[in-house]
Amino acid sequence: MKDANLFQLGIGLETGAQMEDTDRGTDVPRTTVSAPLDVFDETRDDHFIRRDGAVFAGTHLIIEVVDGHGLDDEARIQQAFRDCVDRCGATLLHIHTHKFSPQGVSGVAVLAESHISVHTWPEIGYGAFDVFMCGDAQPWRAVDVLRHAFGTADVRVKELRRGEDVVAEAGIAA
Repeated sequence: MKDANLFQLGIGLETGAQMEDTDRGTDVPRTTVSAPLDVFDETRDDHFIRRDGAVFAGTHLIIEVVDGHGLDDEARIQQAFRDCVDRCGATLLHIHTHKFSPQGVSGVAVLAESHISVHTWPEIGYGAFDVFMCGDAQPWRAVDVLRHAFGTADVRVKELRRGEDVVAEAGIAA
């Protein structure tokens, strides 16, 4: 497997999770920012999204697949996650799904950019997807992937700009 593929799968990425796990429950002082940061500065090395004069942590799409087919097929859902990741330009770290009895699937694709999650009610053709991404990933591209993956024209989307108010409240300068 090529190194680029390993990176795409999240293998070998340093996440810092181990350090966070060892720091739980300790009184580690938090670092404070002494001067306001200019999050509108396009040269900053961060993953904030800058759009329409706003700065926010990520785009969160609430996607409802209606009259969908194959929403009880765990492998199909996992492939839809992978296709979304590829199409959106995201980085897959891990996929975990669970098939319920008699029907339904829940799952999550953990991304370097955040996550994609689902819970399905195949008996009524309904799938509730969340696509949350930060940085340069393009979560809106997931809509067509899901429409195609589950064979429906009825896909309903609501967008949330996560952290928009928090960025402003943090006093981060424009």
